[in-house]
Parts: sequence; structure tokens; C-alpha cells
Amino acid sequence: MADSIISAEILSVSRAELTPRQDQLAVEEPLEIRLHYFLDGQLERRNIAITMRTPGHDRELALGFLAAEGIIQSAAQVQACEHSGAEALKGNNSNVIKVTLKPGVEVDIGRLERNFYTSSSCGVCGKASLEALETIGALAAADGGFTISAGTLHRLTGELAGSQTWFRQTGGLHAAALFDENGASLCLREDVGRHNAMDKVCGYRLLQSQRRKLGVFVSGRASFELMQKALMSGLPLLAAVGAPSSLAVQFAIEYNLTLVGFMRDHHFNIYAGEKRIALQ
Repeated sequence: MADSIISAEILSVSRAELTPRQDQLAVEEPLEIRLHYFLDGQLERRNIAITMRTPGHDRELALGFLAAEGIIQSAAQVQACEHSGAEALKGNNSNVIKVTLKPGVEVDIGRLERNFYTSSSCGVCGKASLEALETIGALAAADGGFTISAGTLHRLTGELAGSQTWFRQTGGLHAAALFDENGASLCLREDVGRHNAMDKVCGYRLLQSQRRKLGVFVSGRASFELMQKALMSGLPLLAAVGAPSSLAVQFAIEYNLTLVGFMRDHHFNIYAGEKRIALQ
């Protein structure tokens, strides 16, 4: 999208020589997510999150975020999801998106007002983070329904890396992609934030009412936050180019997810859930 990448004049230094040239930069702007819902017949309004993101697929990002936090479970609960504010009135995308839930959809106010424990800087211990998932109805992934071969995973790594068009232009974006058991890529999204890219593919899945089991590929490391989003979106396998954190591994084991890391050069490590990967 045109507003996702911009050009900048830079000076390139090589062997002490300066060369003026143009470079491509990934755009980073704030997105405020506002939630409108009905309580006792009255419309309530809450500003629930601000995230720094690359503009584009904002609707998917907002819905994926709400699904990961257990606030919504399906697109059928959403009455409207649209940009808001002065720019939106002019017909432009804005940095505010408003999600209006249908009457009758219950919202846990306490959940909205809590400090989101998924931030790596929040200081909440791993045990408390895992226990907090019980409050948003997180259940362990069921066995069956998704198996992928090691060879397909190897092939998928190269194909998805080649599909990261914004990354090739800027070198500064993360990616997340949904894929099926045959290795077919269904949706790829890029963003300056790895959690935003994940929210975008989860929002896509929600909007498509896609309930079959899928895997998700992420271009960076595997964190607790990404594992939470995978679980809440019904994605039993997460494959990462980078390393997982200790809490991501603990999470995968406890919630019966398959976690793969260091996917590169026809090699990967399985940290949990090896039953979903066929070696032959």
C-alpha cells in the first residue's frame, strides 16, 4: 500500500565515500482501537489500546487483537469496524479505528481495564501470565485435525521469505502468514511490529470465518504473546524463523500447541507438539 512505505534521501557510506541515494522506509504510525458496545441498552465507548503499526489491514489488526484478548470470538459479534475521526470523514484512512459490537454481546469491563500482561516489560511473572489466560477462556488445543510434513515446512520457509515484498524493499518489517497442511499460503501480512502482523492474519482468519486448522509462520522469534494469539485464534502450530522464549515453550507444552523454531537452511527445532509434524 502506498502509505505503508515512504522514500527518504540518505547518504550511503562505503569505504569513507559518501553517495546520496534514496532509501525505502517502513511507515510507523499509532493506531488507536476504540470499542463501542451495548450495556443495559446503552451504548458504551472505551479506548482500549494504542499500538505502533504499519498502516494497512487495520480492520484485521483490530479484530485480531480483540480475539486474542478474548473479547470477541467471531466476526458475527461485530456490527461495524471502520476508521474514525477527521481523516475518515474526508474518505481517508485514519489512525483511529472503531469496533462496534452487536447488541447482546457481553463485554467483561474488568478485562478491558486490566494492564495487558502480554507486554515483555510489564514485570508479571510467567506463572501469573499463564494463569491469567484462564480468565479469557483459553483452552488447550485439541489433538488431531492438523499434520504437516517436515519437507513441506522446509519448502514453506523459502516461499514465505520470498513473498515478503515490503521487507525486501525496506529490510524493516516482520511478517506472519497462515498456511494449510499442504503448505499453501492463505494470507501473509507485514508490519513493523511482530504482534501486529500476527493480529492482522488472525483478523483475516476471523473475517473469513475460517475454522479449519491452520499453521502460522512468523519471521522473527516466538514469544509468549504470539503463542497466546495463536491459541486464541485456533492455530495449533506456530513456526518461527528465530528462537522461542522459555515462556513460549512452556506455553506450548501447557496448551498442547506445536512450536517450531530456527526454521532455516533445511533445519528446524521442535520445542513442543512433535505429533503434528510427519518426518516422512
